[in-house]
Amino acid sequence: MNHRQQSVVPMLDMESLKVIAPLGRGAKGVVFHVQDQLSGEFWALKVIWRDVVERKNKEISGGNEYKRICLEQQLLCHFDHPLLPRLHGVLSTDKIVAYAIDYCSGPDLHRLRRQQTEKMFCIDIIRFYAAELVLALEYLHKLGIAYRDLKPENVMIQDNGHLMLVDFDLSTKLAPKNSQSSPFPKSIPKHKSPHHNRRFSPLHRCCKKGIRQDESSDQPETDTTEKSNSFVGTEEYVAPEIIQGQGHDFAVDWWSLGVVLYEMLYGATPFKGSNRKETFYRILTKEPDLVGEATPVRDLIRKLLVKDPKQRIRLEGVKGHEFFRGINWDMVLQVSRPPYIPTVESGNINEGIETTNKIDIELFVQGIFAISKEDGENENRNNVEEEKKKNDDGVNHDENKDQETWVKGLRNHHNFHVF
Repeated sequence: MNHRQQSVVPMLDMESLKVIAPLGRGAKGVVFHVQDQLSGEFWALKVIWRDVVERKNKEISGGNEYKRICLEQQLLCHFDHPLLPRLHGVLSTDKIVAYAIDYCSGPDLHRLRRQQTEKMFCIDIIRFYAAELVLALEYLHKLGIAYRDLKPENVMIQDNGHLMLVDFDLSTKLAPKNSQSSPFPKSIPKHKSPHHNRRFSPLHRCCKKGIRQDESSDQPETDTTEKSNSFVGTEEYVAPEIIQGQGHDFAVDWWSLGVVLYEMLYGATPFKGSNRKETFYRILTKEPDLVGEATPVRDLIRKLLVKDPKQRIRLEGVKGHEFFRGINWDMVLQVSRPPYIPTVESGNINEGIETTNKIDIELFVQGIFAISKEDGENENRNNVEEEKKKNDDGVNHDENKDQETWVKGLRNHHNFHVF
């Protein structure tokens, strides 16, 4: 839609934002649940601490952290898809850079899976979420965007139960070979939200089963004239070609999709080792252990986890795979009753809950990263070489996905997590 491309992103006023609660922290900042008191809208405010960015730029040769921030904001500004966030405004001071996107009241896909009795999803629910992830990747790739950080922690559940991809600071733009215009084409419309019950086989079965609310042809979709050589991603989900450093393209996202599907099916990732070195070795040399009888979902995972990106199944092969047989792709986003609908009673984080004391955003973020810096200095003294490797390769390390960050002033925020 053209208006999204030409619209001017508004500058936010710190005084007009009411902080509901902190949601979690990443490598460079903190995400808050906020309300814009002018419009009454609820947003997720991603706040980046400038000192951390400056420090990363100094630590990493050729550091380009500000370029990543700018690119993420640029991408968010152009998104016009129901499975991707919209950019509502930006905020900048001498201490922080921040931007507001859509707030999702549900948990991320990792936490939702962990709440299930067997800590895994049934086949019909996997099919529904997989179909939405395919549509999101299709949209991004048509825009010339390689996501490069697909993992369950970056897949949120929206209020309506549909998915939303978040966190694009590792994404990059790759120009399609046959693209002669803007990498953000006008021909990709935003799907309308449904106002009536629309179901389609076979995805409608997962809507009946519900989900625990408590606890083909492998032709590539497009050739590209460029590849990225950046070493980015989260180690358990990173593709072999990224580890090898020989350049990569959109195929890395299809590899990550295979890892995510495996995790939804088995409750664990396929290549995790006892440390990063072993994990990378397994990714490069081991085949996924697809325990069980031959089924369409296992066949799809196997084809997604082919180590040679030229032989790996991509968009057309994925959408035409037997696992998705009978699906009307035009109707996926019209399902009005996805398997999980967030509700306050089922434990949505911070929904309807306000902090007792007013939070100063800058002081809050400063306090967290002051403690993080002190912890990092202690870790450096214990293991200088290992820390240097982490700084150099740019990989996110998820040694313990469920680890909570306990810092001063956060004792009452039990849902504050590292992501």
